Amino acid sequence: MSIILTPFARARLFPKERRRNTIQDCTPEEFERRLSEQAPFQVLDGYAPFCKLHVHRNWTSTRCLTVPITDDNRHLLRSAYEARTKEELPVLVRWFEGVEAPVAAYLIVILYSREQLAKEGSPIDVDWGVVGCLYTATPEEIPMAPITMMRNALGVGEGGSGVALDREAYRRSVEFWEHNANWRP
Repeated sequence: MSIILTPFARARLFPKERRRNTIQDCTPEEFERRLSEQAPFQVLDGYAPFCKLHVHRNWTSTRCLTVPITDDNRHLLRSAYEARTKEELPVLVRWFEGVEAPVAAYLIVILYSREQLAKEGSPIDVDWGVVGCLYTATPEEIPMAPITMMRNALGVGEGGSGVALDREAYRRSVEFWEHNANWRP
């Protein structure tokens, strides 16, 4: 199976200024090569037919994406309005500052099909494009953030995929994200 990083994922997973909360210990090219050459530990269905999740055991020192919110760390939560790209509208996000997550046991690579990426205006020449990666303690998907679900439902013009909102999946997402948050160095 041929897999490449999309420009969107490359900028988020391998930023020019490396951060401790992104993928560690490998280059984008090494990451792509490993995904193309090594079979995943497990393959999960994504939120739509064009999305697959390839679960790999973490071969890096990349840390978990999220940290549970506790009474001891709640005061370290921060929030701001941010956009993922220059084209997207800013949305409210929150994260921890001053907290460091443990090293992840798994990297869950989020793949979109060539056909879907073409619909979204990001054509690729291979079968699958990486659009994101979850760094987790277990080989299970972290629920998509509620705002990402809403953006997807808004359509391609607003940075989404055009997949309608699933109310039950949204409720599960809210339950998870009420008790967990991303972290930043």
